[in-house]
Amino acid sequence: MLQFLSFGSGSSGNCYCLTTENGTLLIDAGIGIRALKKHLYAYGISAASIHAILVTHDHADHIKAVGAISNEKQLPVYTTKAVHEGIVHNYCVTKKIPVALQHNISTGEQFQIADFSITPFAVPHDSTDCVGYRIAADGKTFVLITDAGEVTDEMKQYIGEANYLVIEANHDIEMLQQGPYPEHLKRRIASSTGHLSNAACAEALLANVTPEIRHVWLCHLSEENNHPELARKTIESALRSHGIIVGADLELDVLKRKVPSGPYYL
Repeated sequence: MLQFLSFGSGSSGNCYCLTTENGTLLIDAGIGIRALKKHLYAYGISAASIHAILVTHDHADHIKAVGAISNEKQLPVYTTKAVHEGIVHNYCVTKKIPVALQHNISTGEQFQIADFSITPFAVPHDSTDCVGYRIAADGKTFVLITDAGEVTDEMKQYIGEANYLVIEANHDIEMLQQGPYPEHLKRRIASSTGHLSNAACAEALLANVTPEIRHVWLCHLSEENNHPELARKTIESALRSHGIIVGADLELDVLKRKVPSGPYYL
């Protein structure tokens, strides 16, 4: 049985967890080390069961605790060479990943960790580098896309392969435009290397999901420029307009920003 947990999703910190009967993967470690250890304990996930940490990119809200947890539990960390270099130079990561535990990966090249068959793919974002992950395990395909300025053709392919999909719905366009952020930050968020809006997320789903999709989770919502119910209603309404009914054809949930969501049994 494949299990999915989110320990936090948003600019305050991102951390996701996939578990099979034979082990666990963490995806990003952007929450505090104490919170991460508390959540693992609360959900009965032992450090010994964690095979590795996958990292999407080197912004602090995705890597804050990666060095600390890697050092303490001797966990290998997999990401691109550019992201590893970015982590080394990021002052927010006070404890660095030991060199022996740094594993370089390349987009489009599949690799295996325990039960998990993993393929990283490029995601456009204004970080040193950024990847999404397609993860196959127990006969199911799980895809995670966060911090994406736009949806590329390659990303569309992976969305189409997903049975279970975590995808960014960061902001409502009108809330962003009318909100308190300075203009340069609004332009950055709305750019092709910024973050996906609710509308862009809905468009990506409508154009690319297949009848094999079972569950979609909306991630990395902005606290200032979005609202969980608004994001959900925007996506649900768009899907319904094309004959896709939430609750019948697929499940739709919004991941919480600062507390765990789940567990979800896939």
